[in-house]
Amino acid sequence: MKRLGIGIIGFGRIGAEHAAWLAEAANARAVAVADPTPTRRARAEHLGLRCYPHHHAMLKDPNVDAVLISTPTAMHHDHASDALAAGKHVMVEKPIALDLAQSKDLVARAAEHRRVLSVFHNRRWDPDYLTLKNAVDAGTFGKLINVESRIGQWASCVGPAAREWHPNWRNESAYGGGGLYDWGSHFVDQLWRLMAPAKPLRVFTQLRSNIWSKECDDFARLSIDFDSSAVAVVEVNTTTTRPLPRWHVDGTFGSADSPYSLSFDLETWSEFKFTPADGIEPEDLPRAPRGLTETQIWELFADAVAGTAEPAVTAASVLPTMALLDAARESGRTAQVVQLPEGIDWVS
Repeated sequence: MKRLGIGIIGFGRIGAEHAAWLAEAANARAVAVADPTPTRRARAEHLGLRCYPHHHAMLKDPNVDAVLISTPTAMHHDHASDALAAGKHVMVEKPIALDLAQSKDLVARAAEHRRVLSVFHNRRWDPDYLTLKNAVDAGTFGKLINVESRIGQWASCVGPAAREWHPNWRNESAYGGGGLYDWGSHFVDQLWRLMAPAKPLRVFTQLRSNIWSKECDDFARLSIDFDSSAVAVVEVNTTTTRPLPRWHVDGTFGSADSPYSLSFDLETWSEFKFTPADGIEPEDLPRAPRGLTETQIWELFADAVAGTAEPAVTAASVLPTMALLDAARESGRTAQVVQLPEGIDWVS
């Protein structure tokens, strides 16, 4: 079986992680890297990958069947557009682009060029999210009243990002930095899917630049109203030394939460304690196993290119996430409640 050849645009920390995941895939493999940084190209060459200082040169490589976009968020649209125009299938690291308009444009370009376009929202298969989703779907909480999804730490969201190229980009608005784009894009994506079939109606957001950046949010809090009357909160707080629980959920049958983890340990996040409303002792929610692995996400992408499956994440399915992020940024800018636009397909 011929393995799908993947070219990686941007070989920072996450690009290198994708190369490792692809090394385990049965039907795909990394074959090339485009990165302007000599140190990163040397690292990629050590792994046996062909290297290019600019992505336009890599896109001419006949052995590159598809491309991973793992550059800063503000570059996603241009890099993905170039790859699609060159006839390559595309996987984009989350978020797909800076806003809904750019995201819709990429979906249209992929359809025009008849190429697979997917987004690496791998946290749709995290065990903490799946544990909670299973309990919600089973009716454990009754009617949902309140869902809160948080991450907290006293450290910039730059975290362990590779240092060879513009290491502070996650704190700069020109590159699409800030916690809302970073962890927030994952949590917003999880949340609206968790609450379905309820649909988001409006958003109120507080975005603040307190410590780590003067122009991007190091504190982001989104409050979302749903048409079921439920409310939800997404909070990314890199300015706390006492983080709140990773999850807190209230329903008519009881409440649950799961612990924070400064190391972002998924197993710790999956330790839900449910307290029934009738006063019975708290109990553990049944823990879900991990869903798709990162390697399996890539294998499904290769199957989609071969025409035998859908990608794990269709590009259309992230448009609701981008609509919510757009509304959140507008609310943060204006300090006003923002209504969600009509015509969003909340079940893609």
